[in-house]
Amino acid sequence: MDCLNKTDGLIREFTENYFGKLYYFFLKKTGGTFDAEELAAETALAVVGSLRKKAVPENFPAWVWKIARNKYAAWSEMKNKKAAAFMGGGFDMAADAETDGPETWLLHSEDINLLRRELAFISSEYRDVLVAYYIDYKNVGDIAASLRLPAGTVKAKLFRARNILKEGIEMAREFGVLSYKPENVGFIFNGMNGNNGEPWNMLNRALCKNILLAAYRTPSTAGELAVELGVALPYMEDELKSLVWDGLVRLNGKKYETNIFIVSAAAQEKIYAHLKKITSALTDALVGLIEHKVKCYETNGSKWHEGYQDYEDVKWAMLMLMIDEVSRKVLDDKNRECGINTMIGRYGHTVRPDGGEWDLLGMEEYKGEKPDFVGLHGCVGTPADKPFINNGQYKFKYRGIEHRTPVHLTYEQAATLEKISKDDSEGISQRVLDELTSFGYLQNADGVYKPTFYVSFKNKVGVLNAEQAAEYDNLYGEVCKIASSHYDFCREIIQSEVPDFFKEDRYQTAHACASIFCTREAVLQGALASGYITFEENDERKMLGAYLII
Repeated sequence: MDCLNKTDGLIREFTENYFGKLYYFFLKKTGGTFDAEELAAETALAVVGSLRKKAVPENFPAWVWKIARNKYAAWSEMKNKKAAAFMGGGFDMAADAETDGPETWLLHSEDINLLRRELAFISSEYRDVLVAYYIDYKNVGDIAASLRLPAGTVKAKLFRARNILKEGIEMAREFGVLSYKPENVGFIFNGMNGNNGEPWNMLNRALCKNILLAAYRTPSTAGELAVELGVALPYMEDELKSLVWDGLVRLNGKKYETNIFIVSAAAQEKIYAHLKKITSALTDALVGLIEHKVKCYETNGSKWHEGYQDYEDVKWAMLMLMIDEVSRKVLDDKNRECGINTMIGRYGHTVRPDGGEWDLLGMEEYKGEKPDFVGLHGCVGTPADKPFINNGQYKFKYRGIEHRTPVHLTYEQAATLEKISKDDSEGISQRVLDELTSFGYLQNADGVYKPTFYVSFKNKVGVLNAEQAAEYDNLYGEVCKIASSHYDFCREIIQSEVPDFFKEDRYQTAHACASIFCTREAVLQGALASGYITFEENDERKMLGAYLII
């Protein structure tokens, strides 16, 4: 009874006073919390097990620490043997791998750090097997069963993987500049998003932007990209999988290539400088064309617009519509010369996964002088069985004008605007009327709704006589000539820096040139500079650039 009481007392003393001390002893010796916990637990089992067998020592503290030192000595010897075996010979395919226990990969703490580093940069083909064998302590048979591979294949992968790891451990890896100095990339988007927000669901992250940059400048393997960006390979592989699915990156053999053009800051500087040179001439020629057309309509008595908006405000939409018409003419002519058909999908862009149809141009961050961007947003969600509605809102990134109207109108909202313009109120939703009124597209006068922007009916616009048409063609040709010369300049700059893997992609070249053409931006800047259109400091106008052509 006395022996039993003494044993229980020693177990209680050990539990209360020794376990924490043992953990910190082993932590100092091994440098790793996992190893310290394992050795402390093994020591505790040995101590308690011996006491349970009534092995009561004369000097309890010395006895406990002797067991602890013996455990550490055995652990250290095994560790050094395995480290020497790994660094010297690699995996023996002829040996029975199942005889190796969990201690197989016990290396010095500095070697463990190197090992972890290399595991972060080894491909999934080998990483899964390595982690299962050396980290999860699974035997070859279990790994083979879980991965549905022959045991021989698992052994071969382990053999190859250990050689790869050894090579990696012996090399001095240097992360690329993008790993510590990420760059920003802007994008010019044309088309319709995918159902899950593609491609913007990927493009709002710095990692994805810099993957695109790295793979554009130098086609690379997943491992090379991981090192360039300083990201562990498991995460890089996951990002690349999503980028490939979205069509932003493509795999060519083992190399990943960015699947869109990215225009350098240096190229942008040259293009914007050239644009600035032609802005005045382009704007003057376009204004002359518009004023000739308006004068002819008025002379002929044509009702070329419905009068819902003052002419000074109508000019904003007319300028953009006319320069877009000219730009399409120039682009069509240039594409035809190169044998390019840009009409790929329903809306003229590349068909993408998840219902998307879009094209994209990347732009390196450029901090120099450039014109204010002008976008064009139409209604979204046009049903396949419904007619197209020619309604749009130019978005002027100038003094916050672009934020005064919604990002898009729905098809129902655009259809309502068309019905109101036709004085047809049948079946119109009051909810939609209220929405459009709050946006500023309609005004309500005693229950009668009228548009507040540029509306034109094609069947009400007359035709020019022969003399008027001849003059119009001359003026139109002059605008096209100026725009065409700028397109040629853009194309020369784009082609001078395009990567080899994109040199034969005529469609992407054409899209890049069209996106950076920037004729809208030049006309906006030129018209404001000349006073043809004005926008004062406290100007509250909202419907600038809105139109509906019926």
